[in-house]
Amino acid sequence: MKHSELIRKLKKAGCLLKRHGASHDVWLNPKTGARTTIPRHGSKEIKEKTAKSILKDLLNE
Repeated sequence: MKHSELIRKLKKAGCLLKRHGASHDVWLNPKTGARTTIPRHGSKEIKEKTAKSILKDLLNE
């Protein structure tokens, strides 16, 4: 999954960018208080397993 696709899904679900790190961003779901880090590695694809784990952490999917 592309980084932009994942970010689009998170924004649509109401998640917010909490802060930028050196190579990762921290995202927060204000409804549940859940937060997780998302890698930011240029145009590289995020591995499917990693993307599913991020969505599970923030959206309980």
